[in-house]
Amino acid sequence: MNKEELILKWLDNDLSPKELQAFEALEDYESLTKLAKYSKGFKAPEFDTEAVLETTLRGINAKKSTTKKWFQPMLKVAAILAICLGIYYYTTTLDHSFTTDFAEKSSIELPDHSLVHLNAISKISFNKKNWNTNRTITLDGEAFFKVEKGSTFHVKTDAGTITVLGTQFNVKQREDYFEVVCYEGSVQINYNTGKSILKAGDSFLILNGKVTTATTTFVKQPEWLSHISAFSSVPLNKVLEEFERQYHVQFDTTNIETNTLYTGKFTHKNIDIALKSITQPLQLSYTKTNKTIILSRE
Repeated sequence: MNKEELILKWLDNDLSPKELQAFEALEDYESLTKLAKYSKGFKAPEFDTEAVLETTLRGINAKKSTTKKWFQPMLKVAAILAICLGIYYYTTTLDHSFTTDFAEKSSIELPDHSLVHLNAISKISFNKKNWNTNRTITLDGEAFFKVEKGSTFHVKTDAGTITVLGTQFNVKQREDYFEVVCYEGSVQINYNTGKSILKAGDSFLILNGKVTTATTTFVKQPEWLSHISAFSSVPLNKVLEEFERQYHVQFDTTNIETNTLYTGKFTHKNIDIALKSITQPLQLSYTKTNKTIILSRE
């Protein structure tokens, strides 16, 4: 039995055990089964295979039965082609998304070989179609970008849009916190109340709706890539939120002031060392109960 006959019998769920083995041995087997999976949830617009079949059969009712036997398989092939075209259009216009969980980091290579490194509890989405002329990514969370030269590259967040050509930069967009650090080249930031351009080593921060004084960094990449979170005059509550993302815990801060500014670092590798890095400089103590960490004054 040839390939086409096997596929048609498979579509009719009419394969014998021996024929099923032959079908599974086809080089197109994986693609065909994936197509069947996708097509279950796909409806081609304004195309009803059964209605077309019924109309066509009525029109050729006077013709010989041999013509009908030849035409019906061809109609099935046409239906398959219509579904394939619909699925192709659907999948090529669908956004691709990548997310990370607690304590998880991920690296994604984009269609132009640009790289995105995602920090914990973060998400990016983009569309591959026309990527070379429309390089746009939506970010929720934190990511470090190494952008290959090409058309303008946009990173869209709820707090603002970063525009570059080819450079390296880090974007952190969390609740009431929007930070951009440029490590190579230059970036342009468009936010709700203005525009800012950063050169290599410059940083930009909007904290609780206010633009803070820009600082300078001398490191070549964000420290979280090396499993370290670093802060400079950041409110303690924002530091603890990042700690929760890296260790999947919760803090009880009922007995302390969380607006205290913190400058320092904590490791992502050892929770006790990390806790001491935060609590000792601020003269705090802590106790752990399951997934909850209770902070208090010493």
